[in-house]
Amino acid sequence: MIERMPRPSRALAILLIVGGIIGLIAAFALTLDKFAVLENPKFVPSCNFSVLIGCSKNLNSEIGSTFGFPNPLIGLMMFPAPLIIGVASLAGVRFPRWFWALFNVGMAFAIGFVIYLISNSIFNFELRVLCPWCMAVWSVVIPMSLATTLYNLREQTLPLGARVAKAAGWLYGWMPILTLVCYVIFAVVAQVNLDVLGNLF
Repeated sequence: MIERMPRPSRALAILLIVGGIIGLIAAFALTLDKFAVLENPKFVPSCNFSVLIGCSKNLNSEIGSTFGFPNPLIGLMMFPAPLIIGVASLAGVRFPRWFWALFNVGMAFAIGFVIYLISNSIFNFELRVLCPWCMAVWSVVIPMSLATTLYNLREQTLPLGARVAKAAGWLYGWMPILTLVCYVIFAVVAQVNLDVLGNLF
């Protein structure tokens, strides 16, 4: 008999829905901009605000096609997953443990890839630019990844022991603060390395 997980909290389900929608919108917008740039190399995306805030550098760089094709296509493929899982969870569907573990693997890839992209945007001297649509993706992947991992640790889908499960359950209740801390760390690192406020416009 397949053991099914308890239904995730409504907050987690809504987070997955909202995050999936925002991620899809951002990935779709970046995909359209990439197509436009391929058709006309002189095309200037609407998200280009200054030398520091814009999409062009990211889209045209090697980092913008990490796996040999435009990164936004990864978002178009992956963001429907949290959206569908969130909707199904609100509808009362209880997924088996292996399903949540597999979903966690996907979210681990997502947060790892986001960290890689953030690092290149801030520290790669060929880029040193912040893409608004990319930041929208980062802003939803971070809390979705944290919440999914803490949920799976709490429910011991990721079997790391009772103490870890208890700690994860406690941290799960502090998700808004944890997310805010991650945002603040990113903002501070970006400001120190890029002088965001001084180069905003």
